[in-house]
Amino acid sequence: MDIRPLADEAFAPAALKRDRRRLETAIILAAVAVASLWLVAAFEWLAGTPFRALGLAPREWSGLLGILGAPLVHGSVEHLISNSVPSFVLLALGLYAVPRATWRAMPLIWLLSGAIVWLFGRESLHIGASGLTHGLMSFLFLIGILRRDRRTLVIALVVFFLYGSMLYGFLPREAQVSFEYHGAGLLAGFIAALAFRKLDPPLPQKRYSWEDEPDLGPVAEGDDPLEPPRPAEVTPIWDGPRTTRYGVVLKFPGPATRPPPPEDPPQRTLH
Repeated sequence: MDIRPLADEAFAPAALKRDRRRLETAIILAAVAVASLWLVAAFEWLAGTPFRALGLAPREWSGLLGILGAPLVHGSVEHLISNSVPSFVLLALGLYAVPRATWRAMPLIWLLSGAIVWLFGRESLHIGASGLTHGLMSFLFLIGILRRDRRTLVIALVVFFLYGSMLYGFLPREAQVSFEYHGAGLLAGFIAALAFRKLDPPLPQKRYSWEDEPDLGPVAEGDDPLEPPRPAEVTPIWDGPRTTRYGVVLKFPGPATRPPPPEDPPQRTLH
């Protein structure tokens, strides 16, 4: 995986100031979103009755309202706290890293997860924001893998380290826990990451000097140094013997013949 260092302009004072401002905005918006959950709980306490009408009842026409209202209602303070902390962390990270994609992903996860639970959920009353938290977790994790820039990849690793166990949330564990909402949220988050991964512009990456080719201007025909010469312009290394006679038979000496051995001198006898 090729992850290049950031360009120098990413560390300029103006860029760091914009980055800090975006982080502050993400934290404020995430806090406002979580505060709305507590505001609904406060209204329930003041009214003295739980808002069960906002719950999601699968395959009942009255339960269609729960697609919009179920994430706002919780069964207890412990249930509300368990969903408030991951909702704040995940939403703040998403609005900081990929704000455009997160703004599009939130309504998609909200509506799609509720619709899936209404179609395939158990005959019970499903409430709570756990579907949103699971959807945000899968959304941030997958979009970091798909984009592969430094910011989203770091966010994906942090999300997996903190809430990686949510990937098993679709498995039934307790009768009072809506594993259908967990699984629907995970699926909706994956779909949102695939659909909106290119909405936010990529971070400026460092470009090396050898990647920039010099501009040589218009090159006349025959002056391009990368083009090989024409065959007629190539001087051969060896052009054969310089002669106009063809078919000359070259004679080579035959096998060497040995001279006959010298005759023995006549033997002389003594009397």
